[in-house]
Amino acid sequence: MKFGRSLFLMALFMLSFAGPVISQSSLSAKWEELTAPDFVQAIHQSQGVCVLPFGIIEKHGPHLPLGTDLLDVRFAVTNAVKQEYAVVFPEYYFGQIFEARQQPGTLAYSLSTQLTLLQETVSEMARNGCKKIVIVNGHGGNNSLLPLFGQAQLASQRDYVVYVFGLPNENVAGRPALKTPFDMHAGEVETSNMLIARPDLVHQDRAGQQSGADLHRQTLPDSVYTGIWWYARFPNHYAGDASAANKELGEFDQKTWSREIAEALKAIKADDESLKLQNQFFEDSKHPLDTKQ
Repeated sequence: MKFGRSLFLMALFMLSFAGPVISQSSLSAKWEELTAPDFVQAIHQSQGVCVLPFGIIEKHGPHLPLGTDLLDVRFAVTNAVKQEYAVVFPEYYFGQIFEARQQPGTLAYSLSTQLTLLQETVSEMARNGCKKIVIVNGHGGNNSLLPLFGQAQLASQRDYVVYVFGLPNENVAGRPALKTPFDMHAGEVETSNMLIARPDLVHQDRAGQQSGADLHRQTLPDSVYTGIWWYARFPNHYAGDASAANKELGEFDQKTWSREIAEALKAIKADDESLKLQNQFFEDSKHPLDTKQ
């Protein structure tokens, strides 16, 4: 008995100098909340998968905060990584929003700055062990920017892969029916989602202070595009009617979005082909005349 007790005391003595034992389950997923030692463990636990929630700062009608897209996408990602662990990059809102420059509070960076900053951000993420970088889009104005950025990753060789996860899928079985016939921006859907993500920032009583109707100030074929199309239709930067927003719709959409992000993260963790194919592509690109025709 004395021998056993001596071993027990010796073990306690050694543990007192070993430093704190970090439980994987207690690790924060948020990059900015991790200590340096925890960050190393978080990268290992996430298998090098890191998420960049991509929002924007723009007007969302007269009733929602300027950071709605940023707050919304981070809420969805935060819940997703509880289901499938990954490291989440800090707040990022340096996207495409030229169409709202006439509205107060909008932050619209030059295109060159957007692309340069995003490239340097993912490069720094990769240097810190994020070899699978998932950009989760939370803003419709990035729908062209992010696929372009993803395609641009083939311009030069790199040791990481960028994945782009688009806006949430709204065609889901069991989804509560919309009460409004038209909804594009700051209307029933986005307001419902914010009633779940940040209800304290929703001023639904102000939803009728401005019109979210389509003004149809352009007459062009559907096949013709011009950058002024949004301003021509929705100069108030409000498209829809937020008075119909409700928590039932918001809760369904938020849960669906988070689940789909988590499923994507799981698939990305299991993806062993993309980097191999990317490396083969870069090797083939060095001698295109040798590519079999």
